[in-house]
Amino acid sequence: MTIDQELLKILACPVCRGRVEVLPSGGSIPEGLCCGACSAVYPIRDDIPVMLKEEAIMRADWDKGERLAVKKNRQERAGGYI
Repeated sequence: MTIDQELLKILACPVCRGRVEVLPSGGSIPEGLCCGACSAVYPIRDDIPVMLKEEAIMRADWDKGERLAVKKNRQERAGGYI
């Protein structure tokens, strides 16, 4: 599946309203959308981007392989805004 470019134009990060980009993955199916401004990553599940700030994972954690984070830990790492 690919993310429609028109959809990407209207999607915005729910945390900071920054522009999101498709994260490259090892295969042809993208796994997440990343905000270029605040580095929050939003997972893509069943071909649907989950654009909820409660589901955001910081890019550094995402790059380490973390895909499901505990909400409390995410909030602490993000200074409480995620």
